[in-house]
Amino acid sequence: MADMQIIARIRSPFAEKFGIPRQSGVVEDVRATVVFEPEYRNPEAVRGLEGFSHIWLIWQFSETVRQTWSPTVRPPRLGGNQRMGVFATRSPFRPNAIGLSSVRLERVEIDRELGPVLHVSGADLMDGTPIFDIKPYLPYTDSHPEATGGFTDGTDMEQLTVDFPHELLERVAPEQRPGLLGVLASDPRPRYQDDPARVYGLTFAGRNVKFTVDGGKLTVLEVE
Repeated sequence: MADMQIIARIRSPFAEKFGIPRQSGVVEDVRATVVFEPEYRNPEAVRGLEGFSHIWLIWQFSETVRQTWSPTVRPPRLGGNQRMGVFATRSPFRPNAIGLSSVRLERVEIDRELGPVLHVSGADLMDGTPIFDIKPYLPYTDSHPEATGGFTDGTDMEQLTVDFPHELLERVAPEQRPGLLGVLASDPRPRYQDDPARVYGLTFAGRNVKFTVDGGKLTVLEVE
């Protein structure tokens, strides 16, 4: 089998794994760009893509590549204390560290130096993640309204109330604020952590945001 080629990399606000939305589309206000590698910067390769509202990104869990694998993992949605088969989850710890994300295609830009640049929203990829392929999302075949979610159906994604003091929010670039607020509201903590005194640190768009969570309220303490 021929080796897969990295065709592009994503540029996103996430410099580390902590805080990345658990699935694509969870925080639609997170903006990112897909920048092709030099040998794939041919505008002809994206001809017609602008007609689609969503695309699939096929990518690599580049930070979790390993030589061994486990048949069971601990899904965060179950609090990290129950094991499920790896193929019943989207865990990065798989025989092949490949991820799949459905994102909204905001626009296709043809840059003089970078060639085609895809502006997307709702991405759940760390900055610099290698992308192996891009495919259009087809509503008539990819959407299944009657689908069931297995063990995830009973684990609601509760939203937190975010207390973000105005003077701290002003330290964040205006175009990045909606995405950051969405990430905080979706509760970036691991499910098994629930200490109201613990101070968490989230890196987003070059800013280190420190916060606590007490019950259903997240309070931002500092933006560095």
